[in-house]
This record gives sequence, structure tokens and C-alpha cells, in this order.
Amino acid sequence: MSFNFLCSGLGIFLYLSLFYLIALSLKDNSIADIAWGMGFIVVAVLNLILSEQICWRQWIVTALVSIWGLRLALHIYLRSRGKPEDFRYAEMRKKWSDRASLKSFTHIFMFQGLILLMIAYPIIMVNANPRVGVTFFDLIGMLIWLAGFLVEAIADIQLQNFIRHEKTPANPIMMRGLWQYSRHPNYFGEALVWWGIFFIVLSIPNGWLAIFSPVMITFLLLKVSGVPLLEKKYQDNPAYQEYASRTSRFVPWFSKR
Repeated sequence: MSFNFLCSGLGIFLYLSLFYLIALSLKDNSIADIAWGMGFIVVAVLNLILSEQICWRQWIVTALVSIWGLRLALHIYLRSRGKPEDFRYAEMRKKWSDRASLKSFTHIFMFQGLILLMIAYPIIMVNANPRVGVTFFDLIGMLIWLAGFLVEAIADIQLQNFIRHEKTPANPIMMRGLWQYSRHPNYFGEALVWWGIFFIVLSIPNGWLAIFSPVMITFLLLKVSGVPLLEKKYQDNPAYQEYASRTSRFVPWFSKR
């Protein structure tokens, strides 16, 4: 499996280096967000090719990862098309000043590649250990993945429809649909997707070793790159603070009256 991991690392290095060159020419590091979802597809397809024996579980994991990655990449592309660089990357560029080009490569694209490889470990693992037969974990994992995918996709659609058609200075915060139960249902759905992949991997020997993958993506979304950045962005917004006082931060739950 170490060979598969090394090949995956090389593949991601080349893949993200290409996106870095595109970002450099556009002077927009937001493209790293588009590369994120499709990077997992690169790992999945590459490991499927490297596998000496292919069983149905490998096809299923490859399909689930590809569906999730393509939808996410397309959503981010459509959301950011024609807009300036995302505020997070703009702040980094301003902070790094003359070293922005080099640090963009190391601190954004290559660091993202490292995180991507670690989260993608279950994909590498399932392709290195082909096992036939359906287990309880396969079924549970696919159901969890489906729930997470639907929550993430529906939340994204609801938010974009709100931004395009309903958002006004008097109505600045999305509070309907899934967003009345969680302030970040899209991030919750993304975490759930990877918990689903993990449960599928439990069907192979030592599959539990992949536990750090869903734990890592959940931690990153909750504590690092997802929820905290958006919460900080709206920390001085009275409407958002009122919404936050009665709405669950991550896991969907009934709002406080």
C-alpha cells in the first residue's frame, strides 16, 4: 500500500502544481477550492488503475468520491465565476506581500495536497485490499454517504437561491430550509460524506485504521478552515448573531425559541 500512497502523492503534486500555475496566471488562489474536490477523484481513479484486482467495493468508492468531487467543484466554480479572489486568499496575499507567489505554492496548494492525501487514505486503503462480498458496514456507509451528499447539495442550492433572489440589506442571512437547523449544514454534510466512506472501508481488514480521515475533515471544518472563518466574518453582524443564538452551529437540530 506504500507504493499506492507514493503514487497518489506524486499524482496530487503534479495535479496541484498545474492548478497553481493557473492560479498564478489568473492572480486568483480561489481556484484551489475548485481543485479540492477533483483532487480526490484523481486519487480514486489512480488507485483503481494501480489495483491488481478490482472488486465491486472499489468501483462503488470511486463512483461515490467522483460524484461528490464533481458536484463540489462545479458548485464552487459557478459560485465564484466572475467574482474577485475569495476574501481568505486575498488576506493571505496581502499578508505575504512580495513572497505571495512562493507561499501560495507551499502554504496553499502543497499544504492542501498533504491534507487531501491524508483524508483520501480510505480510498487508497480500499483499493489496496480488494475484498468481495457485501457487509453490514458497506450498507451503513452508503446510507451515511447518501445522507451527507444530499444535505450538502441541498444546503448549497438553498443558499445560492437565497443569495441570488432574496438577499437584501434588510434580509442578509439565510435562515430557511436546512439553514434553520444548522448554521453550516453544507459543512456538516461534507463531514458526513467522509464518515460514510470510512464505514465502507470498515469492511476490509484493519479498515478502522482509516478513522483519522473522517476525524480530520470534521476537525478542519469545525475548527480550522470552514466554520471558524465564516463565523469570524459575521461576528459583527447583529442579524447573524441573533440567528446564531438560536441555531445549532454544526449538527442540525431544532432551533431555540
